[in-house]
Amino acid sequence: MTQPRISPATPGADTESHPPTNLRADTEPPMNPRADTEPRRDTVQPSRPVTTGLALTPPAELRGQVTAHLDATGRGWLHRALDEAAAHPGIHGPISVWELRIAEAGRRCGSEYADAARVLILHAAGADTDALTRVYFQGTAAERRAVLHALPHLVPGPEALPLVEDALRTNDTSLLAAAVGPYAARHLDAHQWRHAVLKCLFTGVPVDTVAELDRRARDDAELARMLGDYAAERTAAGRPVPEDLDRVLTLTDPTATTPAPHGTRGTDGKES
Repeated sequence: MTQPRISPATPGADTESHPPTNLRADTEPPMNPRADTEPRRDTVQPSRPVTTGLALTPPAELRGQVTAHLDATGRGWLHRALDEAAAHPGIHGPISVWELRIAEAGRRCGSEYADAARVLILHAAGADTDALTRVYFQGTAAERRAVLHALPHLVPGPEALPLVEDALRTNDTSLLAAAVGPYAARHLDAHQWRHAVLKCLFTGVPVDTVAELDRRARDDAELARMLGDYAAERTAAGRPVPEDLDRVLTLTDPTATTPAPHGTRGTDGKES
């Protein structure tokens, strides 16, 4: 199977700034290393579509793809950051050196490849659930997104599910898309997974981002019922039904159809 490839982000969609990277990697980090990165997640930012490619690509292959796109300065910074993380893995004190590198990845690699660089640093640092949890809850939206992408290769069990559950409670579509990757497909229970699919439909996250959608949706009668109810509510309110809903509904039951736009009953019990 051909591995998914990383692709540049939509221009201007990311909030990170990345002036020319002409600083040395061993430059003294600022007192507040996150101050000149992007705003924290509690301020909803415009988001870009995120695929599951980062979560599916093996780290060695991902590193080759990223370094092929970076200029010499960016490549040098990334190699040094990965070497630092490998030499000093795990959590050390209030903030580890590799955590600082995660915070500055946007400036060093550009917003197009910052997510991938952060994922690679997490791998090099051998971040366990505790380290990932710290980065996630102390980090910006981009750093949280990288943690979610890194989960499948770093956490074999369900211990990191609270991070996925937190992301699924947000309305940040980039976090939602990262949250429904392979780790969620592997560990979310049926109830949580169904609601995650509905959240994607509600917020406009393409269902293509939902890992293993075909397998988990197949013959799921309860998901079919929930989709039908959601479609009926949208139709009764005169709102369009998301195009992706038909696709998911067909996976649950090839004979299923969404409610027709006419003849539905409104809140007063009368047919519209």
